[in-house]
Amino acid sequence: MLIPFSYLKPKIIHPDRWKSRVIPCKLSSDLEFIRNCDNFIAVMKTCVNTMRVLTAIEKKPLMRFIEIISVRESVRLSSKRFSHGTAAVSNATNVCSTLTDGPLSGIRIIDLTRVLAGPFATMVLSDLGAEVIKVEHPQKGDETRGWGPPFAGSESCYFLSVNRNKQSIAIDLKKAEGLSVIRDLAKQSDVLIENFIPGALDRIGLGYDALKTIAPQLIYCSISGYGPSGPYHKRPGYDVIAASVGGLVGVTGPEDGEPCKVGVAMTDLTTGLYAHGAIMAALLDRQRTGNGQKIDCNLLSTQISCMVNLASNYLNGDREAKRWGTAHESIVPYQAFPTRDGYLTIGSGNNDQFAALCKALDLTNLLDDNRFATNALRVKNRDDLLVTLKERFRQKTTKEWLIILEGAPFPYGPINTIAQAFSDPQVIHNEMIKTVHHPTVGLIKQVAPPVLYSSSHNKIRSAPPILGQHTKYVLSEIIGYSDCKIKQLIEQGAVASSDDLENS
Repeated sequence: MLIPFSYLKPKIIHPDRWKSRVIPCKLSSDLEFIRNCDNFIAVMKTCVNTMRVLTAIEKKPLMRFIEIISVRESVRLSSKRFSHGTAAVSNATNVCSTLTDGPLSGIRIIDLTRVLAGPFATMVLSDLGAEVIKVEHPQKGDETRGWGPPFAGSESCYFLSVNRNKQSIAIDLKKAEGLSVIRDLAKQSDVLIENFIPGALDRIGLGYDALKTIAPQLIYCSISGYGPSGPYHKRPGYDVIAASVGGLVGVTGPEDGEPCKVGVAMTDLTTGLYAHGAIMAALLDRQRTGNGQKIDCNLLSTQISCMVNLASNYLNGDREAKRWGTAHESIVPYQAFPTRDGYLTIGSGNNDQFAALCKALDLTNLLDDNRFATNALRVKNRDDLLVTLKERFRQKTTKEWLIILEGAPFPYGPINTIAQAFSDPQVIHNEMIKTVHHPTVGLIKQVAPPVLYSSSHNKIRSAPPILGQHTKYVLSEIIGYSDCKIKQLIEQGAVASSDDLENS
């Protein structure tokens, strides 16, 4: 009995209320049997009779009943799904289960995105328990599968970084039969997220207006480079381009040097986080309205929104931004300083922190210098102050300064390499590295979710999938296709499974 979880969003009625007020004793006992029975066939037989009675009584208990059964079915199918190539995740001392718990457990997402912004958004949602079905081209897959070196086995490390917990289904969207699969899957899903050039999915019948007629519960999130309309809307969008147009690259880099891109694709990642939050909000809104809606996110708007204080400086203070290296336009000292063997970043955001810094550096004479009495004066006399501070920091190694500064009331930290970052004692304490078993690569390491919940789970649940690993499972267990139809779709080239791709 495959009922889209998306439809099951009435306000939750406490069982004691609806059972005591509107449901006869026999019906109550049937519901208790359904709730606790492990024999699925017996449950389904009881379901048929119970639904007849509930339909005649009241809509709300009917919906509550459907919800109970749907959750049971979701758990049953999830248990079966985890036998299709998923594995437990562990760190050095603990093994995390792959149970389908989490605040988004029961939410199903069709992921039609590639590269980074979309896959990052769906990975964040999957860590929270959402079931993510990643749709890929049967031959090419996600482009990032080939973005290397480095590779781990046959998979690129790039792809492995943002595709955990997902099920991969290989579908050819150029075939009518493949499009039909997406439509049938949409009826069984809560969210669809895509990052095609605006208008591309509309032309093949998979746009929001087309899908909402057959799946009104569907939340449809589009990620593009520049938005669904406007002079640039048909342009493809990559992170560094949007960061360039949006001003980030122009303010990044040394003060007297060339513009630089940020070391990781922050515009992509921030867009993914915006999309993740927008989807969560739309899910809450659907609880109230019962309907899905369209969401549009784009890299350029995200980047503009993230210029924050620099944007406000221009809009309200008529001040153009410039490159400052690691320094801050409005706070001094707030930057990296060279030590004898590396770099140390210091932040002094107020007068008390500046006084503590001077005492730690044995430069208390600076506290008597009127040029540095306030932050505004320190900004004005930046060059004079930095000469003294830089000379002092060069006298010791980074490690020596870290010992001296331990317990200081101002923020500080070394500029680490990636290896040093993952060896940092706080990173180790926060358990930011997890190990998961990949079906073809073996053990791989993943960066753990950064957010902790007091009573919910936000965790790695399974390894990134191989191409087409879950095609047959999704078609049979979620959409409900027969073995004969699945075989026909494979023969037509509309879909492919990992087994078929390995043998081709």
